[in-house]
Parts: sequence; C-alpha cells; structure tokens
Amino acid sequence: MRLILFLLKCLVGLFATVGFLIAVGLLSVAFLWEEFGELRVKRVEVPQNTVLTLELGSGIVESLPESPLARASRPDAVVLREALESLERAAADPRVKGLILRLGRGNAGLANMQELRAAVTEFRHSGKFTAAFAESFGEGGDGTKHYYLASAAEEVWLQPSGDLDLTGFLIESPFLGDALERIGVEPQLAQREEYKGAMNTLTDNALPAPQRQNLQRLVDAWLQQVVAGIAESRGLAEAAVHQGIDQGPYLGAQALVMQLIDHLGYWDQFSDAVHDRIGADIGYLSLAEYHDASTEDGVIEATFALVHGLGPVVLGDSENDPVFGRVSMGADTVAEAIADAIDNPEIEAILFRIDSPGGSYVASDTIWREVQRAREAGKPLIVSFGNVAASGGYFVAAPAAKIVAQPTTVTGSIGVVGGKIALAGLWRELSVNWDGVKAGANADVWSPHRTFDDAGWTRLQVSLDRTYEDFRAKVGAGRGLDAATVRGLAKGQVWSGSDAL
Repeated sequence: MRLILFLLKCLVGLFATVGFLIAVGLLSVAFLWEEFGELRVKRVEVPQNTVLTLELGSGIVESLPESPLARASRPDAVVLREALESLERAAADPRVKGLILRLGRGNAGLANMQELRAAVTEFRHSGKFTAAFAESFGEGGDGTKHYYLASAAEEVWLQPSGDLDLTGFLIESPFLGDALERIGVEPQLAQREEYKGAMNTLTDNALPAPQRQNLQRLVDAWLQQVVAGIAESRGLAEAAVHQGIDQGPYLGAQALVMQLIDHLGYWDQFSDAVHDRIGADIGYLSLAEYHDASTEDGVIEATFALVHGLGPVVLGDSENDPVFGRVSMGADTVAEAIADAIDNPEIEAILFRIDSPGGSYVASDTIWREVQRAREAGKPLIVSFGNVAASGGYFVAAPAAKIVAQPTTVTGSIGVVGGKIALAGLWRELSVNWDGVKAGANADVWSPHRTFDDAGWTRLQVSLDRTYEDFRAKVGAGRGLDAATVRGLAKGQVWSGSDAL
C-alpha cells in the first residue's frame, strides 16, 4: 500500500512539474512575443548614408504568421508587400545610397521572385548602387530562381567555392497506379476534363499526354521569362542565356568567364567593395527596418481594404501558420472581410491578394459570392495573384473588376475532380472485414471501405457536371467571355500569367 501511495505521489509531482514548466514556457513565449512585437514596430533612424539589405534565408511570405511561435521561428522572413513598398520609397529617398542582396538560401515562389525582381530593377534604374552576393546559387535554395533575382543587380558576387546551378525548371510527380492496385487500393475518382491532373498521380503510371503538353507549355513560359530577364539585365543575347541554362550548372570560375557573374569573392571582400563604393560611414538597414522607419504619417486621401486569401480554400476560418503547415483561405474569414469592406462607406476599394491552389468548391463559391456582391454594389475590387491562383483560387477572382498577375503566376485550372479512395481490396488482402449497420440506403456512399455502386458513381458524375458547368458559367460572366471561349480555356488547363493575359 505504501508503495502505491509513493508511486501516486510521484505521478502527482511529475504532472505538477510538467504543468509548471508548460505554464512557464507559455508565459516566456508571451513575454518574448511582446518584446519581439515592440522591437518590430520600434522606429529606427535612417542614416544619411544608408544601404538597404535584402536577405532571403527565411524565405518570402505574403503576410506575417498569426502564431507567435511561427513568427519567432521566422523573424527574418521577407514580407513581400513591405519589401516592395520599401524599395519604391527608397528609390526617391536621398538618404538611401544603395541596396545589397544576400541570396542563395531560402525558398520562394517564382512569381514572388519576379515581383521582387521588378522592384529591384526599378530601384536600380533610379541610379542607386545595387549588388548581390551568394555563397552558392543552389546549395541552399533553388539556384535558377535566386540567380534570376540576383541578375537584376548591377554587380553579382559569388564565393569562389560556390556554384551557379542555373538549370531551368522541373515539375515531376510520383504516379502510383500500379502500386495502389498491387495493394488493393482503388482510387474511384473522376475529373472534368482531360487536363485536370489532380487524380492522375493516383490512377495512372505516367503523366497523361494532355497534361504533359500543358505543363511543358508552362515551364517553357517560365524559362522564357527568366531568359529574357537575365539577358536584359546582364547585357547578353537571349540565345546565349538559353544555351547557358541548357549546359548548366557551372563552377564559379566558369560563370565568371560566361559573364553571368562579375566577381568571385568572400563576404568580407564584398563588404569592403560596398564600402569603397558608398563610403566608410555606412548605416545598414534591412528592408523591414526601413519600412518601419520610413512610414510617413500624413493626410489619408483614400482608404482601401486589403484582404489576403492564402493557401487551400476551405470552409471555416483562415489560418496562417506556415511553420506548422497550417495555411488556408477560410471562406468564413475571407467572405466576412470582403463583406465588411463592401458595407463600410469609408472603404473606397478592395484589394484581394490571392495565392492559392484551390480546394473546396463550396468554400470557393462562398467567397465568390462576396466578390460578385462587390461588383454589384459598384465597389471596385482588384485582385492580385501571387505564385499560384488555380482552380478555386482562380474561381473566387472571376467577378473582380480587374485581375493582375505576374507573368510566371500559375493560374487557370478551370475544372473539377472528385471521388474517393476505396480501400475494400486492401482490407481483403489483410483479412480485415469492416462490418456494421446503417440507416439510410446511401449512408455509406462516401465510406472508403466500400466501392461505389452504379448509382453512387452516377451521382458523382452528375455532381461533377453541375460543378463544372457552374464554374465555367461564372468565369464567363465575370470575364465577359462566351461559353465556347471559356470551354476552350478550361478543361483543367493551367496557364502562366503571360499566357493567361
């Protein structure tokens, strides 16, 4: 008995200790977050000889995460809108003498890189110094995208031991048709139409011909954009850049001979060169610090609402926690925000920023209704696409007054896919028998442990046809296109922003 009491006391003590540590941890996080938040908004002085810095080691985000832990884990992530605003202001700010970019590390979407690159190019055209440095283009990130951004700078430096992985773009997926069949898993899926590829990785063993053609056009468009940008910035012929990409990757010394970079050197040598160019008395500010320091208070001439739609479209509330993989465009959050902006007489227009691969059609339709209501109310709603605005991500934008994309934005995918993964064969292989009761003849229609019967499969087809027709009709009405034209552009095809235009 004493032993049991002793063990119980130990357990109680253990739980109390764990609870105490959790409480202390949460309080510490809250305290640190308060400190971090204060530091983030604390204004700094802009020195007379300011050089702005842009580092992409923590990647690019459309907006700061909601979670304090997520923010603390990516404190240096570049907020795209802030970076663009900072570069625009800095171009006309006599205190700012130049910009340095530290690249080669961090993940970012191609369209985000392109948007940032355009801003760097405009800054450079203001006559101010720009220089990019990377230990390596490729070892810590996508070499092609990072070099594409770096090439906008006046000078490009590469560490002598670094490489230039300028190789182009690849889209590939595993195709599991045979593997799933072997273990008794039956994907019972249907699509509208032949280019809609979400299901084929589960049903086929190779990329279907229509999708191969469509995706080839997409990566070719990406490559052409990158080739044109590099050629213009580096003063090279497009054919030479294209050939260079086909023959990459390169050692640093090879990249120097090909005039793809200007200098081989280490960070300290790069920094010395910047000092020699600008002067010894330099004050460095990140774009985020400069954004906070240069925010001007003045007369507000017009008020716009900015609404973000990021991640898969889902029913419910939006989430923005990229560290833990929870980023979503929640229909409740986005629709309510647009509705509030429509009904607020002080809001003159709505800016809707979308970066989404699509998702729930019902959730997308909920958001579509508010975008349509803004149109009916005569309140301008302008959509800006990020890296991707496909399927439901495109659908929600269809009634907008204007849609703006980057040339490399992935958009379109006007089509639908639906069904279920039937595991009945797998359970037979494992000698597992699912059994139970139901009330209602079709209560098990979506059960993964049963295959569709003929009636269930027919109902799925009717549902997909209705959804696809609704999708096409709303795109046609929103964009002012006739049914035949929309049908030709639909079929699940994805487009680069340049082709979409």
